[in-house]
Amino acid sequence: MDARGNGDSGGKEFQRVAESLRTRMTDGTYPVGSFLPPQRELAEEFGVSRDTVQRALRELADEHWIVSRQGSGSRVIKTQLIKSSAPKAVKSRHGATLSHIIGSAFEAPEVTLDVYTLTAESLDAHIRVQAERIHAGEISPERIAVRLLLPDTTQPLPYPRVKGDKEDMRLQERLRGISHRHTESLRGSLKDLRTEGLVPSVGVEVHHTPLVPPFKLYLINRDEALHGMYDVIERQIELDDGDVVTALDVLGLGATLTHQVKEHDDNSPASVFVDNMQAWFDSVWARLSE
Repeated sequence: MDARGNGDSGGKEFQRVAESLRTRMTDGTYPVGSFLPPQRELAEEFGVSRDTVQRALRELADEHWIVSRQGSGSRVIKTQLIKSSAPKAVKSRHGATLSHIIGSAFEAPEVTLDVYTLTAESLDAHIRVQAERIHAGEISPERIAVRLLLPDTTQPLPYPRVKGDKEDMRLQERLRGISHRHTESLRGSLKDLRTEGLVPSVGVEVHHTPLVPPFKLYLINRDEALHGMYDVIERQIELDDGDVVTALDVLGLGATLTHQVKEHDDNSPASVFVDNMQAWFDSVWARLSE
């Protein structure tokens, strides 16, 4: 039975729809001021019910990505801002995007990604896009190495949590599920590239740390750094059982990122920043590997 006939709005499908739409809003597919496709078209594209689409749109509205009005549709009001130091920053017609920066990095023969983040949600989405490009023969890296540093979700975290009730662990269980799902998806996408002989060398390593990330960090090919502080916000979250809670949460996809690219001058501010961030990541990784 397909999603339309089995009450999918109570399951995980709305999260998949919301995740895909967030990614499209951050990569410039749906820029600020544009309207999302009608609910009927989204339901057909994702193979879900209208109820599931409506639930995904409610979540995006609660996160202030869109404004929905009956009869007018859903208009995009937020995207991920990237401030780049690179004089020739990779940009789309909508400005620099994480999608284009990572896409450019994957055009190199050797790709290294060191990422420190709350979940692997954003990274998984971008890896899947690059895997599709490799399958299509658009790019052909010879080596891909990913190191992912995530918080240990078996320990109590300051966020996400239900406002006013520190004993309610449902949001942390939800976070644990999101993190596991995207980590396994990322592993699977890269493993398939190696199994199919499309990329000769592929490595994915994940470490969990008691450190709770106050910021998101991407280190790309040891030459670039994307860094952005998480903002803790209050928002409504609908759980799988239909219960709606007021949450203290962070939104990684909405964080403003600063893009620094190493220059010929090793003492330039951008070069020093990239080197310092790489040294910090390497030191944490080494400690966790002991």
